Amino acid sequence: MAQDDSPFDRSAVEVARHLIGASLTFNGVGGIIVETEAYEREDPASHSFRGPTDRNRSMFGPAGHVYVYRSYGIHWCLNIVCRPGSAVLIRALEPRWGLEDMQERRGSRGLRLLCAGPGRVCQALAISRAQDGLPLVEPPFDLSFPTGPAEVVVGTRIGITKAADLSWRFGLKGSPFVSRRFPGPALGT
Repeated sequence: MAQDDSPFDRSAVEVARHLIGASLTFNGVGGIIVETEAYEREDPASHSFRGPTDRNRSMFGPAGHVYVYRSYGIHWCLNIVCRPGSAVLIRALEPRWGLEDMQERRGSRGLRLLCAGPGRVCQALAISRAQDGLPLVEPPFDLSFPTGPAEVVVGTRIGITKAADLSWRFGLKGSPFVSRRFPGPALGT
């Protein structure tokens, strides 16, 4: 598929909303995407705001590839590249496939918090910087968009200080697997 035909070659806000309800696996382990956040090129909270660096180089690469970075020197975070300099952070999954592997990696038997938060997602799926720049639509990744519209809730992003008022966090309405509850009504997609 040519890059301009990619479902990821559009605004990160559009992609973030569209990913809610999609299934995502890495080496057959994963679940349903229930929470995302969008980061655009002109967004002061985005890693790409000041331009390309060694750390964020993948954000300026092809749409539909992954950008993996370490947050606070502790947790890996998985993002999907959209237009150059923009990406969608995968904040939470509803665990579905490879539960035993995820539970072992996380040292947790409970399902609700297994993949609730970007660091937990990467730990459960065993994603690290080694996957940075890989195409999301080829093995070892597998992503399938939902077949129908999902009920999406919208809120402000979490854990940032710049552009914190933007409502660029999206979640699956009623999901107990999100990292933090959403205020307000659901919006159809």
